[in-house]
Amino acid sequence: MAHSNLTITAFVKLGNFLRTFCELIDKNTISDHLNDKWVSSFKSEIERAHHYNGWFTDENCTHAFKEWGKVLSKENIEAWLSNYDLSTNNEKVVALILAGNIPLVGFHDLLCVLITGNKALVKLSSNDQKLIPLLIDFLIDIEPSLKDKVIFTKEKLDHYDAVIATGSNNTARYFEYYFGKKPNIIRKNRNSVAVLSGKESQEELTALGEDIFRYFGLGCRSVSKIYLPKEYNIDTFFKAMFPYNNIINHHKYANNYDYNKAVYLMSEFKILDNGFLILKEEESFGSPIASLFYEYYEDESTLKEKLKDNKENLQCIISSGFVEDEISFGNTQKPMLNDYADGIDTIAFLLNTSKN
Repeated sequence: MAHSNLTITAFVKLGNFLRTFCELIDKNTISDHLNDKWVSSFKSEIERAHHYNGWFTDENCTHAFKEWGKVLSKENIEAWLSNYDLSTNNEKVVALILAGNIPLVGFHDLLCVLITGNKALVKLSSNDQKLIPLLIDFLIDIEPSLKDKVIFTKEKLDHYDAVIATGSNNTARYFEYYFGKKPNIIRKNRNSVAVLSGKESQEELTALGEDIFRYFGLGCRSVSKIYLPKEYNIDTFFKAMFPYNNIINHHKYANNYDYNKAVYLMSEFKILDNGFLILKEEESFGSPIASLFYEYYEDESTLKEKLKDNKENLQCIISSGFVEDEISFGNTQKPMLNDYADGIDTIAFLLNTSKN
């Protein structure tokens, strides 16, 4: 338990640093603090991130750091862990295959493994090779005992007791074949949807834009489809999205917008378009980048049943007073520590898995 307390303290200090670091960025005073090695390192890594991955803009990397800074407080961590008995853990090696679609997307898994007193054997995504190792370096600097707890590898995974792997529906089949004999959590594609009632305020709709455009819509928590009541005035929605129009100035996003628009037009699909977002009426959930699917509904109870039937395909439902576990507009990319991917409690999984 002593080690657990040291690990918690290290994560709390990381949270303190991230909050301070993001405040310096917000106040534009970071250049006055570059003699601090960690401020300098984090600033350099943010600046370099988009050279390795064009989607990892300064703004999106800073947003990821800011959200982690908010949740990694002593109060939040203790409240989260109060639901578990960490003393029951048997130390084991947990292989982590991380996604890299948005900055730091795999950090929650790493946090869960370390804070329960286990070791992490980590295979990073080629899309996010730099940011997570930076956070681990910071933690090891605070708490040197963590040095033996994290191994990054590019080799074939070997000598582990459990696996947490995140990927697409295709890679999930591969994961199940290779890791099925070990205790595992294998995550597949999921999407998030928003349900509009037509009674939303302008502020709520504009906040929904954050759920659609943050990280260019690349996250499983990003809204890729909206449900609209019959006779909904789509101009109301487009007007609320206007503050996000600068997104079209990002070249990778613009390329996707141009490509998808051309494909839709050549296929003679009926689309709605505001110059930076394409709306297409479609039953499926996963819209391409720069596109948003929409579907009309007439009956709320039928839609609730439909969403319930598709629970396995959905990460978040964004609405106001529509379903029990809904997320309010603008908050999909602000998950709390107990917001587990796919609704699978990672801490419980780790505590209930024995060392082989």
